[in-house]
Amino acid sequence: MNNNSGMNMPNINLRSIMAGACVFVGLYLFFTSWFTVAPEEAGMVIRFGKFTRKVNPGLHFKLPYLETVVKVPVERQQKMEFGFRTLRAGIKSEYSHDSFLEESMIVTGDLNAAEVEWIVQYRIKDPYKYLFKVRNAEQTFRDMNEAVIREIIGDRTVNEVLTVGRQEIADAAAVKLQQVCEEYETGIKVEQIVLQDVNPPEAVKTSFNEVNEAQQEKEKLINEASAEYNKIIPRARGEAEQTIEEAKGYALERVNRARGEASRFSSIYNEYSRARTVTKDRIYLETMNDIMQKVG
Repeated sequence: MNNNSGMNMPNINLRSIMAGACVFVGLYLFFTSWFTVAPEEAGMVIRFGKFTRKVNPGLHFKLPYLETVVKVPVERQQKMEFGFRTLRAGIKSEYSHDSFLEESMIVTGDLNAAEVEWIVQYRIKDPYKYLFKVRNAEQTFRDMNEAVIREIIGDRTVNEVLTVGRQEIADAAAVKLQQVCEEYETGIKVEQIVLQDVNPPEAVKTSFNEVNEAQQEKEKLINEASAEYNKIIPRARGEAEQTIEEAKGYALERVNRARGEASRFSSIYNEYSRARTVTKDRIYLETMNDIMQKVG
């Protein structure tokens, strides 16, 4: 009896171990078959390397080992940095520049050079295209950014790039980049391009600053001259118009006086013609009367 019990013990232990292993594997497969998609994500389910379905935020089931899930942040705004990298963000952010001069150094349309650092803000609007239409979409998007910025800046002068044309360049680059993204079906929506920092190369920065200061001084002198012109010329025009009006008034007065004298002379002449002797005597008496009044 004892011998039989000793012979059955290994069988009982083996069955227990097998049952426990099956339970463990079953529980493991059960719990690893469920996955959660965050509110800002889309879950892309892949079976044997082929896309099968897209799932929305929430709790979902997948076939263990047969299916994998790639979570894509479709609601979160993302950014790429060019010409620099943020090492630590915060109140006093730290950046690295020296290792990325190849990205930032760009030739302008007038064959000068400028160091351009920029940021691209974007979202993934179509996760299927982002994952399956383009190989390594993130690197492809980075290459597109550099190509577009170099093309846009290559059509501008260095003064436009460094001064007044920065916003126009950023806007034009965003439009062009979106067109390229749609053409190559990257699934990316470009939201904004910001030219973070634009400077002449370090070797010529001092000379450029001197030229820029001279241009600013020139603009200042032009503005001062324009202000003086606008102050003096209207006053001179007003004085000229006043003089002209006074001359017109004087001329009108002289003309009216001359016309009055001519009319008076005509009246006297008409009376003289009708009664020459009487008129002559009247004029003589009036004249003598005036003389006597002045003498008296």
